[in-house]
Amino acid sequence: MQEAKELFKKLKIVSLLDLALITPSGYSNNTLSKELIVGEVQTFKAEVINVNVNLNGGRMHVVFNLSELNIELKSIFFKVTPYHYDKFKIGTHHYIQGKIISFRGEIQMIQPRSIQNVGGIIPKYSTAIPNHQIRELIRTYITKKNLYSEGLNRYEVSLLMKLHYPKTLEDIESLDTDILKFIEAFNHIKKLRGKKIHFPALESLNGNVEEFISNLPFKLTRDQERVISEIERDLKNRDRAVKRIVIGDVGSGKTIIILASAVMAYPHKSILMAPTSLLALQIYEEATKFLPKYMKIALIKQRDSKGDYLSADFIIGTHALLYKDDMPTAPLIMVDEQHRFGTKQRVKLEQIVAQGKRKPHFLQFSATPIPRTQAMMESELIDMSLITTTPFKKDITTEVIDRSDFNRLLKEIEAQISKNNQVLIVYPLVEESCAIAYQSIDEGRGFWERRFKNVFVTHGKDKRKEEILIEFREKGDILLATTVVEVGISLPRLTLIVIVGAERLGLATLHQLRGRVGRLGLKSWCYLFTNDKSNKRLQSFCKTLSGFEIAKLDLKFRKSGDILDGTIQSGLQFKWLDLAEDEDIVKMAKERLNNLS
Repeated sequence: MQEAKELFKKLKIVSLLDLALITPSGYSNNTLSKELIVGEVQTFKAEVINVNVNLNGGRMHVVFNLSELNIELKSIFFKVTPYHYDKFKIGTHHYIQGKIISFRGEIQMIQPRSIQNVGGIIPKYSTAIPNHQIRELIRTYITKKNLYSEGLNRYEVSLLMKLHYPKTLEDIESLDTDILKFIEAFNHIKKLRGKKIHFPALESLNGNVEEFISNLPFKLTRDQERVISEIERDLKNRDRAVKRIVIGDVGSGKTIIILASAVMAYPHKSILMAPTSLLALQIYEEATKFLPKYMKIALIKQRDSKGDYLSADFIIGTHALLYKDDMPTAPLIMVDEQHRFGTKQRVKLEQIVAQGKRKPHFLQFSATPIPRTQAMMESELIDMSLITTTPFKKDITTEVIDRSDFNRLLKEIEAQISKNNQVLIVYPLVEESCAIAYQSIDEGRGFWERRFKNVFVTHGKDKRKEEILIEFREKGDILLATTVVEVGISLPRLTLIVIVGAERLGLATLHQLRGRVGRLGLKSWCYLFTNDKSNKRLQSFCKTLSGFEIAKLDLKFRKSGDILDGTIQSGLQFKWLDLAEDEDIVKMAKERLNNLS
């Protein structure tokens, strides 16, 4: 038993179906052959009737009598060792296996092996442990009884049994991959359900959100209303501290949901952690604009904090929050752009206000959409809300361009500036580099500064980047930057973005950058500047504005990442299941598990 535990640990197996889904990488056909077939590896019952050793050439010629076929078969061994001399003596009987060839019109078997087991098809596994050990684990644990006890039906059990114990080659060739996809999804979801742990909440939160919503100067989208209702239901529960992630496309209005949640927490305190000072400041500005005047708001940054956080009802801050020793108890914790924080940082924020086993309600927000299939599965571990609509319908034209389109691009930039709109040009580098075939900011800025007024420049290492971005928002025409602007400041007048070397960036990053333009529904343009104009990935990106469709495309072009940043990352690399396409299969797996519970 102890040895099996060690082997399971080596193979990272935590469920019976993990073991069952270690599918063979190939098979050895040890079935006794009934005829000689040139070009195939075959197995025969044989007796050695003649041996001839060529000492100079280091070869050994052996003649076998195949009694069941009533013929003699010549064979040749290369690189002969004492083992061969001892093993293949005249009069010895064997089951031999090797490739049949035709040499100068004569049928021969090259370098035959003497094998012990015949009469079947033997699976071969590519794992971290030897084949005999994995086969022993399979023999011990992968039985019909055990598979049925996992909740599989007879078709699924039959397929796995054929996979590991095939009787004929037809058993292997006729496998239904949709069933394997189902088993993978079923196993993954079942494991997630086993990981979900509930803790009692610090408080039941019942703040009046209806009055806040009715006083807003705009109407919420249906998605915003639905998510607020889901959170309201969560926060009222004192028996269970909620863990929910709200995933909304760029510009879908997550900030209002954050503010509504703070209202629901009142008169208790709530805390929001944002990844950058700029984003924290922006949410603070929105909070002071829309939250009821009776709510006290504080902003905590490394510099320029605002308000008294000890007496505040809603505390907004960067990671500077984590270094305050006197943070007040808050029964609601929120994290914006959660994937930009490490797991340890998020846990630390939660622990700051936890009281023994009682924990705060914990809401996470992300602007990185994921495929619906992934959301359906990961909702087993963390409650999940998807926002697929935006308050303003986006009208963005996306186009792949190269150097031949530059004059046309200049005219469009001039046209947008003449309408008091703004332009963003994203460069791949700050300084010149031989490794990348595109200009850097330093190389390109002279051209833009000579040709246009009000050109601003910033990048990730710029200590003044926040000041520059705010200044650009108020009076700039063109901003030259790196991907520092991917998440951060809202620029309502921004209508044109040029992404230089676009093929070097992931689709999710391109989508985040494109999300900077057209925030209020203004007609906008996104130009993907590249030396590879026929790039299929970029061409596909141009055809949709939906972040959830982009996430599906991303899966097609590269392996999926995990929005939960390490929480369940190990399960996302499936051999059979396609997260971009197999939504129906995931749905069926969830329904099966619901029926079993």
